[in-house]
Amino acid sequence: MYFPVFAAKQLSSVPTLPDITQEEVLSISSGPRKLLFCSLTRTSLSVWRVRPPVVLAHLARTQKSLVEHGENVRAEWAPDGSKIVIQTEGSYLVLVTVENKTYLPVYQQPALSAASQRSFQPGPGEAHPVQSVSLNFEGVIFVEGHLLSVSPRRDYILFSTRNPRAVQRIPWPDADGGDIPGFQGNYDSWSVDEYNFPWLDCTDVAVTKIMQPKANIETWITSEGNAYFVQLQDDNHRTLAPSFSGDGDDLMGDDLEETNFRFHQKRRVGPKANATPAWIGTCVHTSPIPRSIQKRKQLDMDDTFDVFNYKEPRKAAEVAINVKFSLISVGTEGGSVEISSFPAEGYTSQSHVLSVPNMYTHAPTGTVRTIDWSSDGYVLAVGWEHGWAVWSVAGRCLAWGFGTEYAVDEDRFQDAFMYGIRELFWAPGNFELFVLAEKATNRPDGQLFTIPFAKSAATGQQTPDNTRHAFLHQDDRVLVYRGAEQPDMSVINPESDVWQHIKIPETYMGKNWPLRYSALSADGRLIAVAGRRGLVHYSSTSGRWKLFSDERQEQAFVVKGGMVWFHHVLIAAVEVSKSYQIRLYSRDAELANKNVLHREILTSPIIVLSLVDNSLLVYTADNNLHHYLVVPTPDTIEAHFCGTINFNGIIASPSSVRTLSWMLPSAQKQLGDPVDDLAVATVLMMVGGKLVLLRPRKSRDQEVRYDLQILADRIEFCWIHLQGIGSLENSLWGYDGQGLRVWLNALSIEAPSEESNPNRLSEYVKESLNIPLDFYPLSVLMDKGIIIGAEHEAAVRMNLPFVMFRQSTSSHLFLHHILLHYLEADRTKEAVTFASYYQELTFFAHALEILLHTIVEAEADQESVQANPTSGVLPAVVEFLDHFDASLDVVVGCARKTEMTRWRRLFDIVGNPKALFETCLQSGRLKTAGSYLLVLHNLEQLDESHSHAARLLSSAVATRDWQLCRELMRFIHSIDETGAALKRVLSQTNLMPALDEVNGVNGVSQ
Repeated sequence: MYFPVFAAKQLSSVPTLPDITQEEVLSISSGPRKLLFCSLTRTSLSVWRVRPPVVLAHLARTQKSLVEHGENVRAEWAPDGSKIVIQTEGSYLVLVTVENKTYLPVYQQPALSAASQRSFQPGPGEAHPVQSVSLNFEGVIFVEGHLLSVSPRRDYILFSTRNPRAVQRIPWPDADGGDIPGFQGNYDSWSVDEYNFPWLDCTDVAVTKIMQPKANIETWITSEGNAYFVQLQDDNHRTLAPSFSGDGDDLMGDDLEETNFRFHQKRRVGPKANATPAWIGTCVHTSPIPRSIQKRKQLDMDDTFDVFNYKEPRKAAEVAINVKFSLISVGTEGGSVEISSFPAEGYTSQSHVLSVPNMYTHAPTGTVRTIDWSSDGYVLAVGWEHGWAVWSVAGRCLAWGFGTEYAVDEDRFQDAFMYGIRELFWAPGNFELFVLAEKATNRPDGQLFTIPFAKSAATGQQTPDNTRHAFLHQDDRVLVYRGAEQPDMSVINPESDVWQHIKIPETYMGKNWPLRYSALSADGRLIAVAGRRGLVHYSSTSGRWKLFSDERQEQAFVVKGGMVWFHHVLIAAVEVSKSYQIRLYSRDAELANKNVLHREILTSPIIVLSLVDNSLLVYTADNNLHHYLVVPTPDTIEAHFCGTINFNGIIASPSSVRTLSWMLPSAQKQLGDPVDDLAVATVLMMVGGKLVLLRPRKSRDQEVRYDLQILADRIEFCWIHLQGIGSLENSLWGYDGQGLRVWLNALSIEAPSEESNPNRLSEYVKESLNIPLDFYPLSVLMDKGIIIGAEHEAAVRMNLPFVMFRQSTSSHLFLHHILLHYLEADRTKEAVTFASYYQELTFFAHALEILLHTIVEAEADQESVQANPTSGVLPAVVEFLDHFDASLDVVVGCARKTEMTRWRRLFDIVGNPKALFETCLQSGRLKTAGSYLLVLHNLEQLDESHSHAARLLSSAVATRDWQLCRELMRFIHSIDETGAALKRVLSQTNLMPALDEVNGVNGVSQ
């Protein structure tokens, strides 16, 4: 899904200003829209632009300020990005305003002669002028009671204190708070007690961390290590906590510039009780504390226990929420990361702990320092004291680093982030991870890095019907998997060059970074991508991109909802001046408004597009599914509207729908009116991480109702195979972070009748099998029986000062998994039919060998099988193998890879190896017969005269297979090093005259 690529870029944290000393960076914090971020040292604050990553403004505190108010601890942005609040060691809040000024070009072309002029092409996101900013000191606020955590909000500053244990808020200096219900005076204070916070597990605690809210939900961590979802409500239960502004990909943000730091205001804040608004909350993570110390009396009087400093591995250290998938991630002081679902009434969420695979060091990870979800919700980045890792949403570890596996030159090695991360955040588009290393190795400012990533196109738009072509995005290019077009052996060869790199035009990405959507045609030849504005498309046949010639037309719309290809026509969901359209562009025509083939106007934002045959499915934010038929006319191609159906009461959150497809009953496809498709189609959706099947059912009054079945939870993406290969037709494949879950014929089931019981829907659709994988899958080659995926690799060299990241291509055969599913169900006929589609593949026999080996090993230690050797699945597998010519090779190949203790039962069912040897010899399979010769030898079934070897050698000489002759003679010599057996065999076969020829060709001596 997400894979680090190339090498991390190191950023210099020292501004190019006079008299600026190098200091350790304490923290970094991204702005609300992630276009800017700030870095904080003990004495200064710097504001950066994310793309290009340069310092725009620097503010240094005076020595007097440091003495009076203490050194910097942490900096937080206001939700609108107009202010930054610095928390100091002396329990002060230093307020800094961020003022926008003029725009400056990123690149200024010097006046040079025509002969010496050079062209500087801006990179992705670098074509926009840099907006100059100014940092101005606004004031200092003293907080009584030891300041613990600060969280700026739109209209006020929220903070917590240790003594007294309270949560307080004050308005910004230029606001009186009168427009905020519940304000009394200049500030409000809530003591942490049973009256104000009755939902706390233990009220003898303090709030140590308050995180910025997202989707009206904010998270708190208390001193005993518990984490809570919290909201602020007034007497009318109206939520006061503002929604998180900015989606992480919006580039219409503000930028910043250097100014002087001056003091002109100081305020004192003290506690004030009986505030009107009320806090409500629910615990989402619990840290175990002995109940004997949860009483206030003991906390107040027993000096042996300190609720702030006691050690417990499950104490929450960091919390991040994933709104897209409704997940909570909690990093603990013990180093574990726990994932659970949002709390729901009547439902207790079970958390699971993420684990790093194959760690080459047993050193502890240390405390979790920082965690952050990508804006699309698909990956979680975690930084520890001693390393870092990135996980997919369902728990697959995609990349990690805990030091280096091999020795490096410590004096030259620069990638300090490999040894620990203090802070991190995802850049817009999630193509870069900004990290602050725990400490620099050999440079005072070598702490800031950006790690580039490639990600699957499925993170932006799901195309469940295109299983053949894996499709990856990088910051400035797309990668298309071409292995499906190569010979069988090239597909499974990890060294094959199977990725085509296609660079996106710099003129487009310079202004429209980051990439948001992409579409790949069914044959993999046509590509379309869309960034911040407009779109461009590419043909691999011509090798050319097509762009809008009129930049104003390109900048006038934004793709929202996705794009799909219908043959040579690109169908795009766009937003134009708050109106919503579906546009059809031809690849053969230039990109321009006058060349749009068709426009369809909708009244609600488009969430997702899908194309099934020539049926265009459009799901919108008003919870409606629209059906169009894409049909050619004499002059153009149009989308004909067929109908709409509403999913109110079925889909609670339309914005969570990520995948859409359907399956029509056979009778409807052949004879039905397309206008009626919506009423009879089985609809497949991914809602958040849930894979949902909706099957229509008409009532007696002809009203269509849907039976909903949740097939699986925590699914990252899915594929469907609506036509093609045998029993795989209409199959559904979903990835859950550990393996592929497969529902065979899940979409081919006819709609139930009106008399059927909707509670029995699960009887119709059941999961068929689960294919475990040790890599991340990217595509399924249905016609080759192979799953294609990628793994992360990190390479270090003694002579390199950095780590090189790359993703390696992996493959996995799935044939034996499906065959085993049929054979375990005693459906040999279906297994034979399915396998017949693949019997021409080069590696078909290898797949059957894996099947047989799997069963032999699985049943070796089963008591029921040992008691009755003819029981189990092995007899059915052997019966199945007898339908294919490769069965003799498969059996002996399996035997040679299996312990001899397993052979007795195998050959009791398959047959005597002597009989199998004779069958091979009579049918001319001499090499297979040679393999059985080894089996007979190991089973001590060869006679002293070695007649079997003699007959096989005679046949090999007759067919002039000198390679086999050499192997046989070496084998005979190995079982009798005196050479007597070899002479006896040669004399028995009367082949002594031919020995000279064999020796001359193969170099074998008597």
